[in-house]
Amino acid sequence: MNPVFLFIVLFVLTFGCISLALRPTKAQKAVKAQLADIEESRIAPEAELIIRKHQGMSVSPALDKLLTKFPGAPALALLIKQSGKEMQVSTLLGASLATALVGGWISSAFLNSVPLCWLGAFFVGALPTLVLYFIRERRFRKFDALLPEAVDLMVRGLRAGHAVNAVLEMVGTEIGDPVGSEFRGMHKQQSLGLPMREAMNDLLDRIPRDDLRFLVTAFLLQRESGGNLAQILDKTGLVLRERARLRGQLRIYTAQGKLTGWILGFAPFIMFGIISVVNPEYEKPLLTDPLGLYMVYGGLGMMLMGILIIRKVIAIKV
Repeated sequence: MNPVFLFIVLFVLTFGCISLALRPTKAQKAVKAQLADIEESRIAPEAELIIRKHQGMSVSPALDKLLTKFPGAPALALLIKQSGKEMQVSTLLGASLATALVGGWISSAFLNSVPLCWLGAFFVGALPTLVLYFIRERRFRKFDALLPEAVDLMVRGLRAGHAVNAVLEMVGTEIGDPVGSEFRGMHKQQSLGLPMREAMNDLLDRIPRDDLRFLVTAFLLQRESGGNLAQILDKTGLVLRERARLRGQLRIYTAQGKLTGWILGFAPFIMFGIISVVNPEYEKPLLTDPLGLYMVYGGLGMMLMGILIIRKVIAIKV
């Protein structure tokens, strides 16, 4: 094992553990948020308010300036914002670098092929980003599930005589997250003077879902052309509930295809691990012989292509 590589791995792991230990707790974050709200309420009306808060990509100004020139940094920042996590792009990149080093180190201990070690480091390094994608999709699905309930609350509030801003505030306080937190943020933007169109467009940037797009379109059309907003939202709620029912049916119909994809994706790696434990010499030529390495590369490429094809087949949009 290369001592320099081992030192880098231990340094990154130590730095990551210290960063996690110094991360503020949920209680500290809640207290900080309450103090920020109190501080905002004390701001003079004539003071200039920054409605759209700019979140830096790093605590260090030099690193923030460097990351702004990186082409993929805005996409990573948007992914973090959509996943609902409070972290910076530099933190995500640091976690990816640390896991990539660990993956390369583990691969080098079991594999004698440099390209396979690089491949292992790449896949393990991509795990933090993949976890964020998973969290984002789960958050989107929860948002879609709670949105019809939020629309029903809006309809009841409007029929009771409440104003639109009051109804949006009710949704932010009565409906659970992520719908409640997103509507609270939108109501806060409006209270600071941001027009409703821009506030809803910001909401669509954070939650780019078709169900929310229907709701935003209904709001904006009513503001442009007039009409009974409660009746429009009532019809929109029926559409959202029907779409949720169809999505549930599609999940049932495509469950077998998803299970097949998971089995086909993980079965070769499971068999490789079992055979490596039972008879390590049996698979040794596959990793040491040049022809065996070409077979490994070709097999991984075809597996990836097959997984993408299966995902394309079972991905049915409602």
